[in-house]
Amino acid sequence: MTPLLAHIEGIGFWTRGLPSWNAAVVHASAGTLVADAPSRPSPQLLPANERRRAPETVAVALEVAMAACHDAGREPSTLPSVFASTHGDLGITDYMCATLADEPRSLSPTRFHNSVHNAAAGYWTIGTGAMAAASAISAREASFAQGLLDALAHLANGDEAVLLVAYDGQASGPLARMAPSDGLLGGALVLSRQAAAGRPQLSVQLVQRHGDRDASGPLATLAAANAMAPMLPLFDLLARGNGSARVVAGPDHDLLVEVTGAEAAHG
Repeated sequence: MTPLLAHIEGIGFWTRGLPSWNAAVVHASAGTLVADAPSRPSPQLLPANERRRAPETVAVALEVAMAACHDAGREPSTLPSVFASTHGDLGITDYMCATLADEPRSLSPTRFHNSVHNAAAGYWTIGTGAMAAASAISAREASFAQGLLDALAHLANGDEAVLLVAYDGQASGPLARMAPSDGLLGGALVLSRQAAAGRPQLSVQLVQRHGDRDASGPLATLAAANAMAPMLPLFDLLARGNGSARVVAGPDHDLLVEVTGAEAAHG
């Protein structure tokens, strides 16, 4: 596979105790958490009443997406977007299954609306007024890697820049045994074809898996139980600077991601 290239213009990150990419970078070097961090994101893209009612998975996706666009200095409505989630919102899926089994006529239209896998992409495109393409991807533990490949394909196909958003939330009920996921985690990158001063470049290629995958970085350790944890070796690498990391792309393959050109931990 010929390596695919991209430049990182902006980064967004949120997990409990680390409500920003700056906090994540500090944690990666010093091991500290933000003492008064909120328990859930409060995405300013949504009106106040919708902000309170939105599922946590939607809230974290919108929070990191807007943070990455702000970091990049990009107008969100101009960017095509890729939203990757392993499970969507498992809490709502558990509610849907239980309600359909016990009292199907009492099903909440709002929760049904929020149960679809592209709920976050829908909130994003409506909230920003984006008319560019938006896609939602799920590929089990390879969801982030497949989302990254989709985003890189946008650039290879001529788009100037693209927004990649990855997130997963808390599992509940019987589904938690089949599809475990703890906590709340989101990460976003604005990727572009053009170099940006002081911002890192990614070189990505598909390689055969060999040996154990290294997921021992500070961020990967902190949020290891979340379903989107396979993205964290890359974010640990970005917090350090230059180097390479492997990201799960399937049972027998990884994405080998090399980072160059980072002047220092970016935050």
